[in-house]
Amino acid sequence: MTHTQPNVNPAVRSPAAIKNVSACLAVLETLRRSPPGIPNMGIFSGASGVGKTVASVYAQNVTNSAYIEVFESWGRRKFCEALLKSLGVFTPRGGVSEMMDEVVRILGDDPSKAVIIDEAHMLINRGMLQLAREVNKRAGSPMLLVGEEKLPAQIALHDNVDNLVLDEARLAAQPCDLADARVLAKLLYPQIAVADDLLDAVCAETRGCTRRVASTLSSIATFARNRGRNEIDLAGYEGRIHDGLTQRRRPVARAA
Repeated sequence: MTHTQPNVNPAVRSPAAIKNVSACLAVLETLRRSPPGIPNMGIFSGASGVGKTVASVYAQNVTNSAYIEVFESWGRRKFCEALLKSLGVFTPRGGVSEMMDEVVRILGDDPSKAVIIDEAHMLINRGMLQLAREVNKRAGSPMLLVGEEKLPAQIALHDNVDNLVLDEARLAAQPCDLADARVLAKLLYPQIAVADDLLDAVCAETRGCTRRVASTLSSIATFARNRGRNEIDLAGYEGRIHDGLTQRRRPVARAA
């Protein structure tokens, strides 16, 4: 069996080393530093599974931002209630107008506090995008809209929202590559050294879907543990690669 030297990076202790995470945090900080009168809304868009939510939640935790994830079933009242709860009001009261006033008041008392709205394309689907605009305009709060690849084009159809977006804060999430996969492997399974050739194959076959890369790393770690191994390369792995297309196993390469 041919072995490839596993890549081990003991310094990796934070998801901030993943490109989408660091880029999301940088954009949010740019919005928070935006001076009065300058747009302070941003867009973070990309395909499903590339790690937008993980990046957004990490940025929320680092910056103490408000964070909500919008769902298909939501209406205007549910949006307001969720936003208030993210701001520490756990028993929202009043109608939509009164709750919006409360949101604006709380955010107005803390101008640097950003609002992150995940699955923001749902706002457009549900006719609620103007609620986000109202929060941004009235409170002056930095706001990051996170959603699917089509989100920038959807927002472009609403000029009164699109012109609030800072050009430097239009961020497209990138597929998981070898460098990101190394970080994920070390973060999730530090006891297993996964070789670059296997990580590269995983990125290629999952088409850079971070969620599928992580699922495959779980299978790799289980495969290695069941065989009493603490390192593994492409030639030695015959478990699943979660490519979203098939349920096949990777055949192990045999020495001649």
